[in-house]
Amino acid sequence: MAFIIFLGIIAVFVFGLIAIYNSLVTFRNRYKNAFAQIDVQLKRRYDLIPNLVETVKKYMQHERETLEAVIQARNAAVAASNTASGNPGDPTVMKNLSSAEGMLTGALGKLFALSESYPDLKANQNMAQLQEELSSTENRVAFARQAFNDAVMAYNIAREKFPNSIIAGRFNFSEAQLLEATESPEEKKAPKVTF
Repeated sequence: MAFIIFLGIIAVFVFGLIAIYNSLVTFRNRYKNAFAQIDVQLKRRYDLIPNLVETVKKYMQHERETLEAVIQARNAAVAASNTASGNPGDPTVMKNLSSAEGMLTGALGKLFALSESYPDLKANQNMAQLQEELSSTENRVAFARQAFNDAVMAYNIAREKFPNSIIAGRFNFSEAQLLEATESPEEKKAPKVTF
């Protein structure tokens, strides 16, 4: 009888370990899927930028430096996104992606600010459509980032709970990093309003 009870305890223990392991795998796959949604939106954004630069290039011939900065920032962001796709949640990779995205956002901000000086460009229908598509994509990226961060938070909480933390440590379920929006120092400053 004692042997049957012992086998029952061992069986409960083993099934408990399996359930914990499977729940950690589920949470990890959820945040990876959530990152895939971000990746789709980022790729859409990256595909829009060359069209934007081509449209602007016709009007802003004297602003080559700004256009080149946008292209370089886009290329850096694409590379960071490709790296992050392979290992979403890795702290270094996610920080690099956040930094690259921040640089791209800053470069686009400068481009849009300069475009205000060109009335013909502001009136261009293609430019207006591209700006609208980029704005829409930015909103989609923000929603996808929130979903990713929620999934990462759920995963991190699950892996830190006891006894999950023992299984997580044993089977290399490392902590996942949130994808935070980075802002340049100029963006963090409060805008000056003068009348």
